[in-house]
Amino acid sequence: MIRFLPVAAMLLAVSGSAHAADPAPPTAWYWHNWTDHDGVSHMTRCAFHDYDLKTMSKPAGPQWQDHVHEGNAHIISTVQPAHWDGSWHPDPKVQWIIPLKGSWYVMAMDGKKVVMGPGDVSLGEDQMSRRDAKGHIGHFAGNIGDGPVTLMVIQTDEQPTVDKPCRFH
Repeated sequence: MIRFLPVAAMLLAVSGSAHAADPAPPTAWYWHNWTDHDGVSHMTRCAFHDYDLKTMSKPAGPQWQDHVHEGNAHIISTVQPAHWDGSWHPDPKVQWIIPLKGSWYVMAMDGKKVVMGPGDVSLGEDQMSRRDAKGHIGHFAGNIGDGPVTLMVIQTDEQPTVDKPCRFH
């Protein structure tokens, strides 16, 4: 018996990529550490959403792109020693934090704790937080496990906002 595959399945089999078969944009996620109008920080899981399928540099094939930030940025590679303790502090700038090796956590003032490892993305934007009755401000961060944690930090020139969770969605 001969079976005929739908055109989309044939394209997928031939091209080896889903973009030829399914033009729907992908979903990617990040954690947003944001501040509310009372000065309390929160961690919210957010989706990137504004993807376009295009090449970054011809003749490279198209890829999904969401231009999250345009402007000045500083890129910092950090290696936090084993058992690093970040204590309570606000982020120095609106910054994207991407773990490259190891796992770390961020706990917001509302008590939500998120553990992140390679492949996760965090947006630190708790500069407008205010010290609470316990002396907490911003977030508490630290390493998970007994080894160092390597992070890529991209500090932007964005102005911090209040009451705008998932503002880059």
